[in-house]
Amino acid sequence: MKSAQDRQKNYAYQRRKPLEFQLGDKVMLKVSPLKGVIRFGKKGKLKPRYIGPFEVKSKVGPVAYRLKLPEQLAGIHNTFHVSNLRKCLVDEAQQIPLEEVHVDEKLNFIEEPLQIEDRKVKKLRKKEIPLVKVKWNARHGPNFTWELENIMKDKYPHLFK
Repeated sequence: MKSAQDRQKNYAYQRRKPLEFQLGDKVMLKVSPLKGVIRFGKKGKLKPRYIGPFEVKSKVGPVAYRLKLPEQLAGIHNTFHVSNLRKCLVDEAQQIPLEEVHVDEKLNFIEEPLQIEDRKVKKLRKKEIPLVKVKWNARHGPNFTWELENIMKDKYPHLFK
């Protein structure tokens, strides 16, 4: 049993890389999608998981760093664990402007529908499913998606007046 544990420990340590950042390094900050919102920019696995880049202002402890955050993220504490950071080689072409990303105080994406564009009924063999075409406030990826009408009425009743 001990030899198997040691073998697995060696496998894990071979792939582990200690992360350390220097003052002035650019890092990306990990954010999590809001539960229930399935689209931000792109669908599924292709949605952005990191925002930034942000500059490392100081090292707080062995695994904590203080970042220089813009005013849009003023409500968020500026000290983060190293597991929430990723080193960034700054490429201006691939940056998502922070004005386009709506993030709450828990670093969750916020995406709101703007209006209902169209309606249709999907007919199956024994039932009909009402759908609405929704225009979202995201600028990257598809701006329009087809959603179930009853779910959209429950979440966003102001769109159906």
